[in-house]
Amino acid sequence: MSGCNCENNDKLSYEQIIATTDGIIERVGTSPEVVIPLLQAIQDEFSYLASEAIERIYEKTEIDRAQLISVSTFYSQFRHIPYGQHLIKVCAGTACHVKGANNVYDAFTRELKIEGDSITTEDQLFSIEKVACLGCCTLAPVVQIDEKIYGHVLPGKVNEVIATFLDEQETNKEKENKAGNYSIAGEVRLGMGSCCQASGSSDIYLELKKKSDELGISIDIKSVGCVGVCNQVPLIDVVLQDGSVKRYPNVKASEIKEILHHHFKSGSLLKRIKNSIINRVDTYHTDTTWDNVVWKPEHERVELIDSFLSEQKHISTEGYGYLAPLDLDEYIANKGFESLKKVIASYSADEVLSNILDSGIRGRGGGGFPTGEKMKIVASSDQSEKYVICNGDEGDPGAFMDRMILESYPFRVIEGMLIEAYAVGATKGLFYIRAEYPLAVQRIRKALDLCRERNLIGERILGGEYSFDISIFEGAGAFVCGEETALIASIEGDRGFPKQKPPFPAVEGLNAMPTLVNNVETLSQIPFIIRNGGDKYAEIGTENSKGTKVFALAGKIKNGGLIEVPMGISLNQIVEEIGGGVEGGEKLKAVQVGGPSGGCIPAHLCDVHVDFDSFNQMGAMMGSGGLVVLSESDCMVDVARYFLSFTCEESCGKCTFCRVGIRRMLDILDNICQGKAKLEDIDTLEELANNVKISSLCGLGKTAPNPVLTTLKYFRHEYEEHVNGVCKTGKCKDLINYVVNDACIGCTKCAKACPVDAIQYEPYEKHSIQLNDCVKCGLCVDVCEFDAIEKRAVKELVKE
Repeated sequence: MSGCNCENNDKLSYEQIIATTDGIIERVGTSPEVVIPLLQAIQDEFSYLASEAIERIYEKTEIDRAQLISVSTFYSQFRHIPYGQHLIKVCAGTACHVKGANNVYDAFTRELKIEGDSITTEDQLFSIEKVACLGCCTLAPVVQIDEKIYGHVLPGKVNEVIATFLDEQETNKEKENKAGNYSIAGEVRLGMGSCCQASGSSDIYLELKKKSDELGISIDIKSVGCVGVCNQVPLIDVVLQDGSVKRYPNVKASEIKEILHHHFKSGSLLKRIKNSIINRVDTYHTDTTWDNVVWKPEHERVELIDSFLSEQKHISTEGYGYLAPLDLDEYIANKGFESLKKVIASYSADEVLSNILDSGIRGRGGGGFPTGEKMKIVASSDQSEKYVICNGDEGDPGAFMDRMILESYPFRVIEGMLIEAYAVGATKGLFYIRAEYPLAVQRIRKALDLCRERNLIGERILGGEYSFDISIFEGAGAFVCGEETALIASIEGDRGFPKQKPPFPAVEGLNAMPTLVNNVETLSQIPFIIRNGGDKYAEIGTENSKGTKVFALAGKIKNGGLIEVPMGISLNQIVEEIGGGVEGGEKLKAVQVGGPSGGCIPAHLCDVHVDFDSFNQMGAMMGSGGLVVLSESDCMVDVARYFLSFTCEESCGKCTFCRVGIRRMLDILDNICQGKAKLEDIDTLEELANNVKISSLCGLGKTAPNPVLTTLKYFRHEYEEHVNGVCKTGKCKDLINYVVNDACIGCTKCAKACPVDAIQYEPYEKHSIQLNDCVKCGLCVDVCEFDAIEKRAVKELVKE
C-alpha cells in the first residue's frame, strides 16, 4: 500500500474529509461487525486513520468509541499518524532475519537520515517499518516499497534500491505494442506469482511483447502461477507447435530476443531477412549473443530444476508451471470442478464425508487434527445456519505456502470449500486472507466472480438443489488470528482474542453457529480426494500422516522454493536432494520447522521422517509448513531470541502466562545475547518455558516456547558460551567487535563502504576500525577481498 491515495491529503478541507468518509460509510456499512473493513477503507483513502474521519464514524454508525479504539490499536495494519508519500517495508521474517534483515533496515534509516524514534524522512517522502513476513522468503532479504518488491537486498545496495524506485516513479512505462496479424507460432509460459514478479517477471512479460512484435512473431504469452523453483525465476517455458517444451531459468530481458529468434520464424519474409542481418552483425561486434542462455546445453539449464522436482508429488500444486491462475476453462479442462460435479450429481453428504474420513487427511495448518472428524462435528449439528471458513491468515515468518496456493490455484481452493460445505450442510463461506497478500486477495476475488458467472457458486449450484455463496474478509495484521477462535473474533469486529475451548468453533463458532475452519492447503487437497477416492489418497504418506505436505523451503539453502512432498520423506532428502544442500559450501547446522510454533532440529537428527508424530516427539511441530535451513554461521541463541521476540510482540495479552511469561523469557534471552546473564539464568529460562507451554490459553502461548526448548535441548552449549561472553558465529553484536588483521594491504575498499566513517581513508596503510563509531553492519567484511577484517569476541579484546 502506498503512503497515501490522495496526493494533497494534508490540504484537504474538513468538508472534503467528511464527504469522503460519508461515502465510505455508505459503501461499507454501519454495523459493529464491519469495523475492520471500514477502518481499512478509511486508511486506504487517507493513508492513516485521520481523526476527522474517526469522529465521523462515531456520528454516523453503530460503532461506539470503545470498540473502535480497541480494534484500531490491536491490529498492526492500522496507523494513527500520517506516513510519508511512500512506505518502505523491510521484511523481518525468519529467512530474511538469518540473512541480515536488521542490517538492511539500519542501512535504510542511515541512507534516508531517519534518526531517533522517527520513522519518516524530513521531507515526508518515505516512511519505514519492519513487517513480520512478505512471503517471498526465497528472495531474502526482501524489501517492499509501496507495491514493488525487491529481493536479495544487501545493506550496501539500499541506495541503489531507493534510486531505482524513484526512477521508476518518474518514468512513464512504455506502452505495450500490438502484435501483428501473424499466425500463432507457439506459446511462452511465464510465472507471475509474487516471487516471480519480485524477481523481474513483469519486465520479462513486457519484453516478450515488445520483441515478438519486433520480430514479427505472434505468440501466446501465458501468465502462469507459482512455478515452485523460486530460486530459478524469472523462468519461461517455450512451448512449440509440436507440444515440446524448452525451459529457460533465470532469464534476463536482454536474452528474450535471441530466445524467440532461436525457436520461431518471423511472420514475414522481410522481417526474417532484416532480423537475420541484424543478428549476424550483433555476432560480429559483440559476444553477448553467445552468452545468451539459449546456447547453454539443455541439461545444464534444467539440471537444478529436475533435481528440485525429483522427489516431489503434486496434489495441492497439481498443474504447476502451466495452469493460468484465472483461466477457468483451462482449470475445467484439467479435471477442475469434476469432483464438485460428481458430488452435486450423485453423492450424498454422508458419502462425501465418508471419503474424506477414509483418506485420513489431517489439517495442514497447525497441530494436524483429523479433517474428517472436525467435519463430522459440524455435519451432526441441526442448526439451520453453518459456515465454512478458509484460514488464509498465514502469519508465520518464513512461510509462503498459502500465498502461493491462493495466487496460483484459486479455483482448486474454492472447489475444496464447496465440497466441504456440501458435506456439512453449510450455508455461507468466507475467505480470511491477510491484507499483506494483495495479489492473493485480488485473484480469489476475481476467481469467485468467474465462478458465479458459471453457476459454480451461488443459488442452485450446477442446477442442483444446493446453494452456497462465498465472500472475502481481509485480515488486519495479527499473528494470533491464525488461531481459529481469534480469527472468528476478528470477523465479528472484535480484537483477535482467542477463546477458551470447549466449545470448539465446530460447535459454536461464527455468530455462535457451527463453523468449519480449515486452512488453504487442506481445502486444496479435497478435490483430489473426491476425484480419486479416499483410499487412493491414503496410499500416500505414512500410517498416521497421509497425503502430501507443501513446504516453503528457505534460509541457507541453494535451491529454495515451494515444494510439495509425500509425508514420510526425510528432512535430509529435502535439504540435500531437493534443495541441493546448504549454500556457500557451509555445513548444515539445523532446520527450523513450523515457524514460531515449531522448533529447531539439529543436523544429526535430520534423517527424521516428515510426519506429525515424529516432529512432535522432537519438540517441534509441522505447523503451517515453513522449513528454514540454518548453517554453521547461524547462532541458535539468536534464532531462539528472534522467534520469541516475534511471539512476544504478537501475543494478544489476554492470559498472564503468555503476556508476562514470554516477556520475561525474552528479557533473559536479551541478557544472554548481551553477555549479561549468569549460568543459572539458563535454568530459569527453561523452567519458564515449560510453565508457559503448559499454562497458556491458546496455541500461540502453548507453542511459543518450542524454539527455546529445542535449542536448549540440542544446543545448550551455545547458551553457556554466550554466558561466558562468546558468540562463535558473531551474530550477537554486543559480544563481538570488528578488527583489522595483518592481511590488510590498505586498498581503502572498507573505508569507502563504511556508512558511518568508522574506518579512516588511508591508502596503502593498514586500516583500523574506530570501535566507538562502528555499527557492526558487516559491510567492510563484504567488500574486503583479503579476509583482512574479522570478528573478535569483546571478551578477548578486553584481555588484550
